[in-house]
Amino acid sequence: MLLPAVEPTIIYQDADLIVLNKPSGLLSVPGKKPENIDSLQQQVQKHFPSCTIVHRLDMATSGLMIMALNKASHRHISKQFELRQVSKTYRAQVFGELTPDQGSIHAPLIADWPNRPRQKIDLIEGKAATTHWQVLQRQPQYTLVELTPVTGRSHQLRVHMLSIGHPILGDDLYAPPEALAMSPRLQLHACYIGLTHPSTLQPLAFESPAPFS
Repeated sequence: MLLPAVEPTIIYQDADLIVLNKPSGLLSVPGKKPENIDSLQQQVQKHFPSCTIVHRLDMATSGLMIMALNKASHRHISKQFELRQVSKTYRAQVFGELTPDQGSIHAPLIADWPNRPRQKIDLIEGKAATTHWQVLQRQPQYTLVELTPVTGRSHQLRVHMLSIGHPILGDDLYAPPEALAMSPRLQLHACYIGLTHPSTLQPLAFESPAPFS
């Protein structure tokens, strides 16, 4: 059934924040259309009315998300994201055999307005975006990789992997037909997040294994 597959699970909770595992297929925040009102924010606020979103994942992406439980925590955590003090890594299965074993992508991104919500690389007007990648395992038709975004642009990992000829499997926005057909969902999962606790100032780190690796 669809409903159990799109229910988030709580990984960690205290007086200041909640860490959740968002499933693929669930929006981070409600969409504008009535059929898109269901979201992580909407579901969590039923139980924690003061809870607010401090960052987002694409609807098709699964994995770790943090929500603040009070205004002070929201300001503190948001500032960490703004200053790029939050560490994030992802797992992805990408089309083809990716070589060499590691590398970096520096390609500025901008909204592809005629084709929203798609994004595109624009060397002149795009905002700077950097992604580091490392191969974890190679299979005959795809490669399992770890992706570390330095910046947090919309669709950054999806567009960057496409730009080097290795789109993420199951990507209904960017993958060509063969790569799209290899998975019923986007094979992208936020598997690690590290930050400073907004009250204790102690380091926090959370992990969530990718459901496809």
